[in-house]
Amino acid sequence: MPILTSDSPSIQHLCKADKRLAKTIGLVGQIRYRSHSDRFAFIVHEIIEQMLSAKAGNRIYARLRELCSGRISPASILKHSEDEIKGIGTARSKARAILGVAEAIREKKLDLKAFDTQSDEEVIRNLTMLRGIGPWSAKMFLIFCLDRPDVVPFEDVAFLQGLSWTYGREIRTRDEVLKVCRKWHPYASIGARYMYYALDMGLTKHKMRK
Repeated sequence: MPILTSDSPSIQHLCKADKRLAKTIGLVGQIRYRSHSDRFAFIVHEIIEQMLSAKAGNRIYARLRELCSGRISPASILKHSEDEIKGIGTARSKARAILGVAEAIREKKLDLKAFDTQSDEEVIRNLTMLRGIGPWSAKMFLIFCLDRPDVVPFEDVAFLQGLSWTYGREIRTRDEVLKVCRKWHPYASIGARYMYYALDMGLTKHKMRK
């Protein structure tokens, strides 16, 4: 399990490159994280969570896991109809998307292990060809499944909240985000992780001290 501390080369680089980010890193402290090993289940979870709070997404995902007898896999998903999956409380379009990913894997049109050797751009392109998967879901996959180090998830609301708090001003547009995060290269994903941790720890409820 990777541990990020003040001695980590990536953290030293980020703190030197961006003093505002350094403050957030100092407040969050060291973090441990583990990449998601079940790539299919992760994609399913991301489809469900689109446009929902994490709490609501987790609740619906738990119902789907129960429907699939405790394990979400292409085989267990394909045992159920679109209506059955919709019945757990998700949108029909999401049920259709989940079935589509499972079908693509069964038909060998999608190989999730093949992403290991593909560039970030190739992974995004291949994932977004699937129904119901956009750039946001693809970038979450890059960061949390493949542990790619230099991804800027400017489409993600939670990331933008953490970034705006870190900088003490509203940062919303793609160009603004890329300008700010340019200095994080080649460790933008690690900077993003600290945005998520700051949010999860409740730090963003209070103004960042100057």
